[in-house]
Amino acid sequence: MKSMPRLVRRASVELSGWPEGFPNLLARLYAARGATDFDQAQPRLANLLPPDLMGGMEAAVHLLADAMAASSHIVVVGDFDCDGATACAVGVRGLRMLGAGRVSYAVPNRMVHGYGLSPSLVDELAALEPDLLVTVDHGIACHAGITAAKARGWKVLVTDHHLPGDTLPPADAIVDPNAHGDAFPSKALAGVGVMFYVLLALRKHLRAQGSFSTSEPDLSQLLDLVAVGTVADLVPLDVNNRALVSAGLRRLREGRGCPGLRALIEVSQRDAARLSATDIGYAIGPRINAAGRLEDMSLGIECLVTDDPAQARDIAATLNEINGERRAVQQQMTDEAERALQAVALDTAVGNAAVCFYDAEWHPGVVGLVASKMKERLHRPVIAFAPAEPGSDHLRGSARSIPGFHMRDALADVAARHPGLIERFGGHAMAAGLSLPLAALRDFKQAFTDCATRWLTPELLQSEIPSDGELAADEFTRHHAELLRDAGPWGQGFPEPQFDGEFEVLAARVVGERHLKLELGHSGRRFNAIHFGGWEGTAPSGKVRIAYRLEADDYRGGDAVQLVVVHREPA
Repeated sequence: MKSMPRLVRRASVELSGWPEGFPNLLARLYAARGATDFDQAQPRLANLLPPDLMGGMEAAVHLLADAMAASSHIVVVGDFDCDGATACAVGVRGLRMLGAGRVSYAVPNRMVHGYGLSPSLVDELAALEPDLLVTVDHGIACHAGITAAKARGWKVLVTDHHLPGDTLPPADAIVDPNAHGDAFPSKALAGVGVMFYVLLALRKHLRAQGSFSTSEPDLSQLLDLVAVGTVADLVPLDVNNRALVSAGLRRLREGRGCPGLRALIEVSQRDAARLSATDIGYAIGPRINAAGRLEDMSLGIECLVTDDPAQARDIAATLNEINGERRAVQQQMTDEAERALQAVALDTAVGNAAVCFYDAEWHPGVVGLVASKMKERLHRPVIAFAPAEPGSDHLRGSARSIPGFHMRDALADVAARHPGLIERFGGHAMAAGLSLPLAALRDFKQAFTDCATRWLTPELLQSEIPSDGELAADEFTRHHAELLRDAGPWGQGFPEPQFDGEFEVLAARVVGERHLKLELGHSGRRFNAIHFGGWEGTAPSGKVRIAYRLEADDYRGGDAVQLVVVHREPA
């Protein structure tokens, strides 16, 4: 098995240029994450990168403006994950706000159509008689589907953020900050962020045309959706994305989100006034995603586009039930992957540097979650496969990676060395998707493992637990816990603060079968702590070194704080 994770403290950075009275703890945390001044630490919408820096934007804007002027039917084609759903809702809501009279949406069914704008989905869309298709969070790899749409005489605008292949599809306009040679400085926008930027550029164009006789539409009303899709898609929270997410979180905390998001916050039993990016990632996003994983994402999109609070609550309740089913399916599949792992010899050497899992009974909508769980468990690239549909001899795989191993580039390397082995693939550095015949699985496993063996080193296979160092004795307070919670958004590329220190175990007991409830002593004080999944068969005793997050203890109230343990080792 892999070795014990190594606790690594982030490098300290000299602090200067911060406003007088700014909390030293926050300044230290921000600086360690590359935010060296207040504007980078807490970015504002006023400093967003301008839309006209993005390639293809002018063509996209003219395509949309002409369609609106001609009262053309615009169909926004979404995707079956949270980013795709929120991007679709932003597209539909935003175009209607800007004056488009005929806007509807469609979304592929994972089990029926596969990923993105496929020829089979185009065939179904013919019944809607669209004039212009707008893809969101996909399209850059949908050559066949876009060719089929063009053959029907439809225009196609691609808005995407995924990495393109060697050739671009035959769309009328393409907006993708990750397209080759695109000059947009931030490559971290999610699909929902790209669609939002298209709307900003379209509003500017319509403003110049004199289309707004009175006040112009306030597109900031869409930022709640932008925040949810951005966080859920795990794109890096660079300065630009944090400005978008911060503004969206403010809307949600103030109760000004769309009815669907307000209902999802309620059904997930989160406190809207204290909502964080972590709540989006662990509670809101999964409930939207569940529709696309087990059912049809049109249910999730309808929750986000409806303006009827009662309908939103009904749909949110259904999504909550589906998410419960998803959790059960995920747990069963993960348990099966754990059992399969017992037959694989793993160590920290580069041999067996990657792992592929397959089960004929697995659900294709949940393999990404299994891959993610096993990647965290093993700290090495993982791909989980399932039949594209029950009994199919074609597989869909979902891949998750570790820092230092670019997953999409790895799949491209396999495809180049073994032409025809992979039917299609796409994605990012840390996550990707692919499809291949069942008969090719054995050869693919070997080719992918060979790639990982060439690219990975023992150092990359050593997992690390990052720490922001020790907290001072006077920083173990609810005030500081709330400062940390509200100083985000924290997330991918801008990680939530966690600290380390040596504590004495005063008491320990098991809760919920595999979690560990602790009482820890430090600097003459006693702290409650919880280590989720921390039960290892025997209770710890004596002195331990832990990595932890400091959180307000809302259950006990008052000034109480709780340490959420993420790593524990003997002191």
